[in-house]
Amino acid sequence: MGKLDGKVAVVTGASKGIGEGIARVFARHGAKVVLAARGEGVLASAEALRTEGHEAVGVQCDVSDFADCQRLAQAALDAFGRIDVLDCNAGICVLGDFLTEGDSWRDSHIDINVKGVWNACKAVTPAIIDAGGGAIVITSSVTGDMVADPGEVAYATTKAALIGFTKALARELAPKNIRVNCICPGYIRTPLVDGMAEQSDPENPERAIDAIAAAVPLGRLGTPEECGELCAFLASDESSYLTGTQIVIDGGSTLPETSSMGQ
Repeated sequence: MGKLDGKVAVVTGASKGIGEGIARVFARHGAKVVLAARGEGVLASAEALRTEGHEAVGVQCDVSDFADCQRLAQAALDAFGRIDVLDCNAGICVLGDFLTEGDSWRDSHIDINVKGVWNACKAVTPAIIDAGGGAIVITSSVTGDMVADPGEVAYATTKAALIGFTKALARELAPKNIRVNCICPGYIRTPLVDGMAEQSDPENPERAIDAIAAAVPLGRLGTPEECGELCAFLASDESSYLTGTQIVIDGGSTLPETSSMGQ
């Protein structure tokens, strides 16, 4: 028996990176999974799960468009008849200079990272209520709420906003038997992080990755599947008394002080 047996889960941003890892882990724990993302790659990701014997469908969806999110919810209901879990993972991070970037840089982060979560929750939650309750899991970040680097003002602002969103929505949906929690990843080896490394060190992006790993107490970047296991816990009945909180998964990267004592 898997911890998600009998549950239907919708995962946004599921064509690559953390979202694809979450969808894969959910499926392995027995969930029927609806993978959503803007690009056609999500269809291939769903097909890959089906070839492994899992029940999965892919839906192209732009989470910044509420009507698209409504179509996503209906597609999930058409495929599996119910929705028990929503995992809001779709997000972007483009580094930029606060003083020189235009409004479009700010707005693109808000549209996907904040409005996208808002839209997905608004569109899918009624189906979770109809199913008798369930869980919403949101991907925030250690960036914004705990730490930040130059170039991350837009990203940090939106990811910090998701902490407040999680807490307020958890309070509002608790009477409807829906738990809402979020995960705060540090550096996870994904195409998004690879893109940030290319921006930081165009001549040798791997050098930037190595520098990040060296600063993590556990000595490496995390994997999408490790995030998936945490999300599976939060989506399952194992976390039935947990709501309105955030869990950091960062290999200890937010632990060190500016300078270490006693070494």
